[in-house]
Amino acid sequence: MGVASPEGFPQAFTDAWMARDGAALAGLFAEDADFINVVGIWWEDRAAIARAHSYALESFFAKTRLVPGRVKTRMLGQDAAVVQCRFRLSGQIAPDGSEAGARSTIITFVLERVEAGWQAVSAQNTDIVPGAETQLNDKALRPADYR
Repeated sequence: MGVASPEGFPQAFTDAWMARDGAALAGLFAEDADFINVVGIWWEDRAAIARAHSYALESFFAKTRLVPGRVKTRMLGQDAAVVQCRFRLSGQIAPDGSEAGARSTIITFVLERVEAGWQAVSAQNTDIVPGAETQLNDKALRPADYR
């Protein structure tokens, strides 16, 4: 499955997320695509991307609302592009069953043009941590600011 334009990719990702359809979300990716999530888990093909997202979208992300924000697209010739999008996620279920607070991320998608349209060959999701500039490991990983 391909997307008509690179700029439309974040919305296609959002649509699959909101449909709670891990297979459709993974269908936006090449068969041998990579996806790195916010804690560094690295899925290395479409099937792994589908399994991980299906599990999450049926459990702790089952009631989430994902909203795309600013999108930046950089064309790399005619057949490749980098698309970055800020997303706002709310409604995540915490391990104790309560609703976690909303959070923001930036996902970077590396896209290639194929016959069916544009598909991702790689994606990396990064949490936005307001007021922090790095992570610090002092027996537990936590955001830190040196300013």
